[in-house]
Amino acid sequence: MTDELNKIDLEEEIDTDPGDDVTFEDMSENLAPEMKDKSDKLKARIKELEAKNADLMDKWQRDKADFVNLRKKDEEDKKEFIKFAKADIIAELLPVLDSFESAFKNKEAWEKVDKNWRVGVEYINSQLMNVLGNHALKVINPLGEMYNASRDEAVETIKVDDKKDDGKIIDVVQVGYELNGKEIRAPKVKVGHFE
Repeated sequence: MTDELNKIDLEEEIDTDPGDDVTFEDMSENLAPEMKDKSDKLKARIKELEAKNADLMDKWQRDKADFVNLRKKDEEDKKEFIKFAKADIIAELLPVLDSFESAFKNKEAWEKVDKNWRVGVEYINSQLMNVLGNHALKVINPLGEMYNASRDEAVETIKVDDKKDDGKIIDVVQVGYELNGKEIRAPKVKVGHFE
């Protein structure tokens, strides 16, 4: 017998939201006219409140979605700002990088320097470039490439004897740099010109 009672208890549905299943029975013939009028007013008020509740819930969900989207946009803007906030300090370091570059370019003077000192300076330069590379700085050295007016700054044209070198970058006077894919300094180049 207790098994039957347990079975019956398990089969009963438990209503966790008792407010969603309100039903209205038409008892108008049993009620006095003033009770029917009061009942009709209550029914209308319930419907009005249900509509207002649905409207408020809809507005709340839209506001919540807008807030979530705004928060995501703020995070993206913050990441973008941080990405390019480094540009100022890196721009201040460019003359230092240029000094290393010009020291290495003067092969004759560079070879005369003590080898241990030279290796040390080259190591310091590579450390600095690695640190800057970790912060998404890239060197733009277009030597041997075709001149690109939207990227390169031509400082001189050089007469070339071979037609295939026409419009090609013959020498890079000063390398350029890009940070996170955005050019922060154009390379200064000498461009071949075939006549």
